[in-house]
Amino acid sequence: METILEKRNLRFAMIGSGSWATALVKLLMNHQEKIAWFIRDQKNIDRVMKNHRNKVYLSSVILEPERLLMSTDINEVISWADVLVFCIPSAYFLGVMEKLSVPLENKFIISAIKGFVGDCTIAEYFHQTHNIPFDRIGVVSGPCHAEEVGMERLSYLTFTSKHISTAKTLCDFFECSYVRTMPGTDIYGVEYAAALKNIYAIAVGIAHGLGYGDNFASVLMTSSFREMSDFLEASHPDKKRKIITSPYLGDLLVTGYSQFSRNRTFGSMIGKGYSVKSAQIEMNMVAEGYYATAAISRINQKFRVDMPIAEAVYEILYEEKYPAYVIKRLSEKLY
Repeated sequence: METILEKRNLRFAMIGSGSWATALVKLLMNHQEKIAWFIRDQKNIDRVMKNHRNKVYLSSVILEPERLLMSTDINEVISWADVLVFCIPSAYFLGVMEKLSVPLENKFIISAIKGFVGDCTIAEYFHQTHNIPFDRIGVVSGPCHAEEVGMERLSYLTFTSKHISTAKTLCDFFECSYVRTMPGTDIYGVEYAAALKNIYAIAVGIAHGLGYGDNFASVLMTSSFREMSDFLEASHPDKKRKIITSPYLGDLLVTGYSQFSRNRTFGSMIGKGYSVKSAQIEMNMVAEGYYATAAISRINQKFRVDMPIAEAVYEILYEEKYPAYVIKRLSEKLY
């Protein structure tokens, strides 16, 4: 029996219009004649039509509006497509999904969201809430910043799904001369790692904002990697998982060190004395690690993994404890 991904003239839709969504649209346009694109704000659609760029996010990417079926109606976009790529900040995800009135049966779901819905990963949400079997769910992860995809710098993406053959097929839809793709089957591990690395990037940013240097950051990142490994092993053990590969260690490194990391930037602002609200307003972009910090704190009540770095970030962001004191106390536990 033919599966969705084996269908001829497969149609793709992008749900979301931020930097990462724009970068993925750019990649898909290398393989697809037309792409449906849900953009919440009609003004942004008008700008893309006029300027051939998403000037609000990732303005370096030149787009071809005649090949984009842009709409503010999520149901129109989803009805047209076979494969749906969800790339909405997790904080806004449920608000968008509340407008959904068309069925998701016979659709293949790809999550490009690095966060949680309550205490569920995005894959878990689609499986539990919309009865999508894991056979029809894929996850795309880094290490990969949208800005470097926009500049066509060599980048690497990992696509995970229940079956390795499905993951390999997903790779083919996005690979190009400047993006290399790798398949995998560790859906849970990759989703949790993508959320955890944002928390640890905030920690590195806070330390940077407080005046700590690269020497300390390297120890903090090393300890973060151990903490991530311990949590993944306790929560979703997988004998095939290779934790030192790019979707785990690589994504952690680039998010913790890169100038493009919004989570590191957010953390740095907190370390310099900004409140959470003022940092969010000034950035005008979503730092997913802020929301992931609260989710992981709740989730870890079940697994009780020793996570001093994630706990320190929670204390600073949600309990409003003094960053300098919390990081100094944390530094005494690192090695």
